[in-house]
Amino acid sequence: MIHDTASFGSDVKMGKYVKIEENVRIGNNVTIGDFVIIKQGTEIGNNVIIGDLTILGKAPAANSNMARPVEKSLSPLSIGDQVVIGCNTVLYKGTIIHQGVFIGDLASIREKVIVGEESIIGRNVIVEMNTTIGKQVTIQTGSYITADMLIEDHVFIGPCCSTSNDKYMGEGNYRHQGPIIKQGAKVGNNATLLPGIIIGKQAVVGAGAVVTKNVPDNQVVVGNPAKRLTTN
Repeated sequence: MIHDTASFGSDVKMGKYVKIEENVRIGNNVTIGDFVIIKQGTEIGNNVIIGDLTILGKAPAANSNMARPVEKSLSPLSIGDQVVIGCNTVLYKGTIIHQGVFIGDLASIREKVIVGEESIIGRNVIVEMNTTIGKQVTIQTGSYITADMLIEDHVFIGPCCSTSNDKYMGEGNYRHQGPIIKQGAKVGNNATLLPGIIIGKQAVVGAGAVVTKNVPDNQVVVGNPAKRLTTN
């Protein structure tokens, strides 16, 4: 089902049972897999590949027990040139995916997220709302990127890492703040970053570390709780 107001560039290849809603704009040389749904107003650049069973431009939802109400005036999802999107992936409204990004199968990227050029969002990664990811960032399989987080350019995050933004675990009315990971920092497999902490430039967090305090630039921390090992 393709809405009459949708527009297409040249050489668009489309799989079976694709649904494209009103005012969608699709560039040149785009490949769309089977059973894909592209929601109202979504903008897709040139040379984009979209895997089977993917939903693009999904609107967020909430119930009365959630801390944040749903925003009604989100801009359409924007996907740049040369982006690759895996199968069974969900990208929400209000998000910007810049040129050359790779998004693995089963990933979910919520509203008001920015993903910088040539970054990698691995298989089954979850990125929550209001988070900014810089250029050439790698986030590997199964990591959880919380809301209200900043990840600067050239950061590496290993598989199955966990981040959080709510130090009181749902008690009270206060500002949520996820971790800030500065340029060039590296976070090892299964590390946990607690709310609001800052990982400095070129710092290294060892595998399995639980980071409860800020990590200065160029420092290596390991353990639970994470403690200084050495400097680079």
